[in-house]
Amino acid sequence: MINFTIRINNKIEITMIEYLTENLWLLWTIIAMVCLILELSSGDFFVTCFAIGAICALISTLFGVPFWVQVIVFAVFSVLSILFVRPSLVKHIHSKDKERLSNADALIGREGIVIEPIEKGGSGYVKIDGDDWKAISKADEDILKGERVKVIHRESIIITVEKL
Repeated sequence: MINFTIRINNKIEITMIEYLTENLWLLWTIIAMVCLILELSSGDFFVTCFAIGAICALISTLFGVPFWVQVIVFAVFSVLSILFVRPSLVKHIHSKDKERLSNADALIGREGIVIEPIEKGGSGYVKIDGDDWKAISKADEDILKGERVKVIHRESIIITVEKL
């Protein structure tokens, strides 16, 4: 084991292990921060549970409990977080994934402006949020350039619109 020592004016000698054992709160803080940084790359809230366990162990150091109790607090609260906190976080964050539409499907119900006339039985172009879409209409009349339309259906890259 590597033992680091710090000498100040050749009088005080403190080993790194002694420093950490006297300041266990710092060790738990470092563990919690590392876990939270690692969570940024995973996004599945699994590592967050260990950060919660480390924070609980950090709090236990403030009460002066021995290190072995701190380790048990860390383990117990990490497992409890995995069982109870993680499922609710995942459910809350990913609850709308099933309702989320793709970019093209999100067009349905949107409004746009005709930039090339849509003739009866033919097609034209509509601008929606800066994008041009080939459009058809089921109406019995032409839709002129500059008129506002609403998207009612999408088939591949062609949208069906109706006049507003």
